[in-house]
Amino acid sequence: MKRVGFLLLAVAALAGVAGYMAHASGQSDGGAAPIFVTTIPPGYRDWRLISVAHEAGKNNDIRAILGNDVAIKSYRERTLPYPDGKIIARVAWNYEPSEENNKIFCSFVPSTCGRPQSFVAGPPKNGVQFMVKDAKKYASTGGWGFAEFDDGKPAGEAVLKTCFPCHAAIKARDFVFTRYAP
Repeated sequence: MKRVGFLLLAVAALAGVAGYMAHASGQSDGGAAPIFVTTIPPGYRDWRLISVAHEAGKNNDIRAILGNDVAIKSYRERTLPYPDGKIIARVAWNYEPSEENNKIFCSFVPSTCGRPQSFVAGPPKNGVQFMVKDAKKYASTGGWGFAEFDDGKPAGEAVLKTCFPCHAAIKARDFVFTRYAP
C-alpha cells in the first residue's frame, strides 16, 4: 500500500512540474514562445507620440511611432534595456505630395514653384505594427515580440520572421530604431 501511495505522489509531483514548466514557457508543448503578438493592444491610437519618420525607397511612407505609458516613461528616463510592458506602435501612410499645398506655397514663395514642397499622409500602408517587450516570453528575439495587423488581421508568420533580423542590427539600443523626440 505504501508503494502505491508513493507512486501516486511521484506521478502527481511530476505532473505538477510538467504543468508549471508549460505555463512558465507560455506554451503547452514546452517550446519557445512565438515571436509574434496575436492581438492588437487596446487603445493604441490614444497613446502618445514618440516620433515621426519618413522611409524612402521601396517603403516610401510617413509613419507615426506611438508608445504606451511604459514606453513613454522609459524613453524619458533613458532606461536601457527597456522594461517589460513597453509597447511601441507604428502606423504608416503613403508619403505623397500635396498639389493643393504646393500651389499655395508657389503663390507666396515663387522659388518653390515647379517642385513639390509639401508632403502629406496618403492612404494607410502596411497596417499597424507593434513591438512588445517581455524579456522572458520573447527571449529568443531579444525580449521583443513583433506584430503586424492588416485590416485587423495578423500578418503571416513568414512576414514577422523578418522583423528581428533587421532589428538585431540595433542591439545597442535594445533593438529599437526610434529615438524619442520630445
